[in-house]
Amino acid sequence: MPPLPPLSPPLPPTFPLPTITLEDAIRLQFRLLEHTAAHFEGPQLFEADAGVVTGLGRPRTTARVEAVLADWFGAEEATLVQGAGTGAIRAALQAAVSPGDPLLIHRAPVYRTTAVTLRGLGVRTSEADFNDRTALRQSLATTGLTWAYVQHSRQRLGDSYDPGEVLAACRAAGVRTVVDDNYAVLRVPACGVQLGADASCFSLFKLHGPEGVGAVVGARDLVGRVRADNYSGGGQVQGSQALEALRALTHVPVMWALQSLVSAEVAARLGAGEVPGVAEVRIANAQDRCVLVRLDRPVARQLPAVAARYGATPYPVGSDSRYEIAPLVHRMSASSLDDAPELADWTVRINPMRAGADLVIEILRRSLHDLKG
Repeated sequence: MPPLPPLSPPLPPTFPLPTITLEDAIRLQFRLLEHTAAHFEGPQLFEADAGVVTGLGRPRTTARVEAVLADWFGAEEATLVQGAGTGAIRAALQAAVSPGDPLLIHRAPVYRTTAVTLRGLGVRTSEADFNDRTALRQSLATTGLTWAYVQHSRQRLGDSYDPGEVLAACRAAGVRTVVDDNYAVLRVPACGVQLGADASCFSLFKLHGPEGVGAVVGARDLVGRVRADNYSGGGQVQGSQALEALRALTHVPVMWALQSLVSAEVAARLGAGEVPGVAEVRIANAQDRCVLVRLDRPVARQLPAVAARYGATPYPVGSDSRYEIAPLVHRMSASSLDDAPELADWTVRINPMRAGADLVIEILRRSLHDLKG
């Protein structure tokens, strides 16, 4: 008697974050230029300085871009840092907590680079399930707890918490917050600082900006400490980098809104059975906003290389960086697999990037056909 085929583990329910509408994205994009005009004279948009300017501590162009970002996000201050999103998170947490201090985090696999930051800072982490409001309130009542760290994008596929509600609970308990807004900023209607956090940290590289540039946007005292810590000339974001990041931001909101629309179309068409070999589909914020596709055979590890032959990107560069224009067909994120390792052979994540739904569907159809053969 032939062996039974392996059983495909079902995907857990997912709770995608809300996305900004195309109309709101257009208004947001235009508003960026209004703030830019308030801080830049026309010729200054073609000029970029460098160095630790006396009395300013950073390039004048960088300071202007920081002022634009602060106004755009409705924050007291903003500062640009090296190290992209990881550098921004590290700088904010370093300014907030000291070795041995307690820090509240979500009970879930920690994003790998964040785990390195927490280990290096030597903080004493306290975990609470942010999906459980009662457990969160009990944890916030812990004596001596003054800071919490919240990841806006999901750490586990089954995460359902509303980041705004988590931040409100922290604020009510007198606990200040640092938010990792990577993969969420300019996609969701409001990022962490707009929901009441003390700091939003995110990568401008993930927003089509230059490699290595990140941002910390938030409360004046916290951002001021980040800036004071980054006094070295070699650590500054130079004016040319800051201007390049600003130029990239002028088209990102609309591009993300279009990408969200395409993802929804891809999920609907795959869910309707348009591609043989697809067993289940979910939209999820598993790092980037993506379409999770469970296959009817355990070929998920082989699929990215086959899809690359038809034009897909088999691995990320910055996950929505300026390098990634073709659809991404890749394994699930490491933190998601830490939580659900049984999905590794069965599930891939797809991000359409700049492509339309037709191309994504065709790449997947041809790739699964090849694997079947």
